[in-house]
Formats: sequence, structure tokens, C-alpha cells
Amino acid sequence: MSTELQAELQTAVERRRNFAIISHPDAGKTTLTEKLLLYGGAIHQAGSVKARRAQRHATSDWMEMEQQRGISITSTVLQFAYHGCQINLLDTPGHQDFSEDTYRTLAAADNAVMLIDAAKGLEPQTRKLFEVCRMRGLPIFTFINKLDRPGREPLDLLDEIEQELGLQTYAVNWPIGMGDRFKGVYDRRSQQVHLFERSAHGQREAIDTAVDLGDPRIEQLLEQSLYYQFKDDLELIEGLGPELDLDLVHRGKMTPVFFGSAMTNFGVELFLDAFLDYALKPGPHASSKGEIQPTYPEFSGFVFKLQANMDPKHRDRIAFVRVCSGRFEKDMTVSHARSGKTVRLSRPQKLFAQDREVIEEAYPGDVIGLNNPGVFAIGDTIYVGSKLEYEGIPCFSPEIFAYLKNPNPSKFKQFRKGVSELQEEGAVQIMYSADEAKRDPILAAVGQLQFEVVQFRMQNEYGVETQLELLPYSVARWVDGGWDALQKVGRLFNTVTAKDAWNRPVLLFRNEWNMNQVQADHPELQLNAIAPVVSGREPDAS
Repeated sequence: MSTELQAELQTAVERRRNFAIISHPDAGKTTLTEKLLLYGGAIHQAGSVKARRAQRHATSDWMEMEQQRGISITSTVLQFAYHGCQINLLDTPGHQDFSEDTYRTLAAADNAVMLIDAAKGLEPQTRKLFEVCRMRGLPIFTFINKLDRPGREPLDLLDEIEQELGLQTYAVNWPIGMGDRFKGVYDRRSQQVHLFERSAHGQREAIDTAVDLGDPRIEQLLEQSLYYQFKDDLELIEGLGPELDLDLVHRGKMTPVFFGSAMTNFGVELFLDAFLDYALKPGPHASSKGEIQPTYPEFSGFVFKLQANMDPKHRDRIAFVRVCSGRFEKDMTVSHARSGKTVRLSRPQKLFAQDREVIEEAYPGDVIGLNNPGVFAIGDTIYVGSKLEYEGIPCFSPEIFAYLKNPNPSKFKQFRKGVSELQEEGAVQIMYSADEAKRDPILAAVGQLQFEVVQFRMQNEYGVETQLELLPYSVARWVDGGWDALQKVGRLFNTVTAKDAWNRPVLLFRNEWNMNQVQADHPELQLNAIAPVVSGREPDAS
């Protein structure tokens, strides 16, 4: 590798930060995303999450159904520059019905920001997503939100994180007051008190007055009781709390904690500044050739998400690719590891929610959008040079099932196209009955809302009205050894056999008890809750 390219890659990696935000629904994730974009200069006025016609919609919630309901139901990528760094923000759905989309997005993230509601503390979805971050060894930054509303004591919240998640906590800043008495935060990095004035609905950057800790004006600016409470808290965390250890942070063992209010912008800029200093830069990825460093000279990356119809006028399909190594260049020709084909990447795009612009180059840590005319599947590796393949992204076990029916035979082509494209992008898992007489696709989802999204999009994007016929199953398991292993055990009672997109057998059970009974009767039958990753062949179009 030339010295110039080596220096260029090293500089690009040093400048990049990449993170995903995880949270329980209603913790304020979309609001925080908007405010990070506001401070990054990517937008000039933050949109409201609430779908009021008089207000702008949140930038990251671009899908019509998201705007109608005021929730995030699909991951988006938002890229912006801040203080000389290139930030790739991977916004994920908070709703548990879309957790599989979040799992896939975390595969492309170098860091995670865990958002917690100060009044509610840790909630079930946050715990679940934290486990995925731990499994991936991601550094976790905690932002405790909604300090402008009544909430739990900050020390209680830190204790809960330590006790329930087994994470050491280090408070980077400390709140002064809470609810109506929330006056700002003390930044331990600069040893300054930041006092804020509320701006109109937090649409613009907050007015921030910074005062040194030893400045006598602090006593005048704060109520006496707040001032003494703040001094007592500070003494406690300085005296008893651990020192910040970035090695522990990068190994996912310690979480830097920030307090603030995304709605009113308190503490958002301080978080962003500290995050740039503390976050993990793009690092190596495990592959079939061993660990690939980001400064490896040849380009490589993997597809972690597909999205159809982001631009309804053009009926497009976009593959989201995480760049892992080398320099990506427009019009470059790459090898597609699964199919062995070569692909020319002629219109690479920088993504900003629904908005796109063509880019000339990208570097490790960046996420690019590629037009996807049926070439890519989730988990695919693309590369230049000698063959390598990154670890695939597995499917997780769905919990509800329904036949998707097309009541209008004249819409058969549109129905088939819609089902195929939504299956390809992973909006829902789609299976078919092993009984050839039953041709209707089976939707397999984690939550009911996924069904509603599929029906909404079939109508809205493909012009097809559909009907659902719910099925009485709640457990799906993949069969180790495939059809041969299934044939050896003979007929199974109280179970239905389906085939997934890769034509692999999946057993559907009414409940866990039913599954355990079948396994007790057939101990030789090995079942998996997570589908094995497939490479080297196309999914079955069925």
C-alpha cells in the first residue's frame, strides 16, 4: 500500500464516529436524534415527533406511517459533520415489534447510546437491546433524558444501571435540580456549571451560560437549597465514584453517563462534545480471512439493511452498506461474495433519512446507500481484491404468524412483487407452508405492528389491498440438518412445517410446552431459535 493511501485511510478513520441509539419506546429517542442533528448543523430547526400538521415531522421518521403515528418503525442513517469529525448516526426503531431491525443495525455500529427516561429508569426493551450490545462488545454511552420533568434521583438511576446491567457508571455531568427546578448541568470535564434558558419548544439551540465552579456568581444564580444539594452530590460522586477508564468504556464494562433533556436541548451539546473524545473509532471486523483492519488497503463492506420505496416516485430499493476497510469510490467494480459476481457501483449515495445525494468516496465507519435491483441480501459482503466474507447477520425467532391473502386476483403481479421486495428488505420474515396446496405466504413477525406495516405498505406502495388470517402458533424453530434430518424423525404431531426464504425447514409450534413435548419424543431432533446464516446462494423466490 502506498504511504499516501495509508495516511489518507488513517486520517479518515481518526475523524469518524459511528453509533446507534437504543431505548425503550417513548424514552425520547427520535427527539434526541433531532437535537444531535441540530447541534451538528445538519438541520436548522428540530422537527416535532408528534404528527401535528402545523409542525415539521422528525427528520428520521420519513415513512408516512411513522409520521401518522409519531413512532419510529424503520432504521435510518443520518450523516453529518461536527467539529471536524464525520458522524454516522444509526437511528433504530424503539418499538419492540421492530427489534430485529435494531439487531441488524447494531451489527453496523461501533458504539451504542443507551437512552433512559429519568422517571422510568431501565425498561424491558432497553435491557433486551443492551444484551445485544454486550454480545457484540459495543461501548455504551448512557443519556438520561427528560430531566425537565419530575423523575427519580440521579444516584438511584446510576445504582440501577450498575446493579441490573453489571456496568460501572461514570457521571460525565451532573444535573442541578429536576422537573420545573431543573437549571442545568455541571460538566466534570471542564469543571463548569452550564445554566440553560428554555427556548421555544427546543426547536433551536439552547442558550447556555457557562460559569466556572469556583465563581461566586453560582450561589446567586441558583436557589440556596439547589446549590447546597448540588455541592453535596458533587462531593459524593467525586469522593466515592470511580475514575473514568476509557479502556473499560471501549470494552463495554463502564458507561459514561450524561444527564439532560432532549426536548429542551439541555446537555445535548455537552454529550456530543464528550462523545467525540470518548467513542471508539472504526475498528477491525472478523472475516473469513481473519480480522480486517479499517486501514486494510482494499475496499470491503457488508449489507446490514435493505429498504424499498424510500423514494415512492422511483420505486427504488436501497442497500445500506457499512464500509469496513479501504476507500470506497464511485463507479468502482466490486466482487459479491455470496454470488461470486462482479457489480459496478455507479450511484452510491450519502443517506440522510429519506434524502440522498450522490457521493464520490467513503471511508471505514461510513454508511453508503447502493441501488439494489435484486442483487443484495442482508448480510452480503462486497469487496475488492482477494476474497473475504464478513460474518452474516442471523434471523431471530418470530412469535406471531398469519397468512397474507390477496383477495383480488387481478393484482397478482403487484402482490407477488410487494411480498418479494418486503421479504428481501427484512421488513418481516416470510415463509411458505411445506404443503404445496397452500400457496399464500406466511408472515412471521416479532410483533403485531409489523403486520400492520406490511399491510399499510402493500396498499400504499404497491396498490394491493390484503387480508390477514392469523395462525395459532407462537414458537418457530429451525431444524439442524435441514430436510434430511426432518425426514429421519418421521411424522411429527402438534406441529406444522414451513420453509423459509432459503427453503430451509422451520417448525411452528402452538407454544413452548408443545415444542418441549416434541423434543422429548424426538431427542435426536436438534432445533435452533436463531436461523443459521446462509452464504453462497440466492434466497428462494417461492
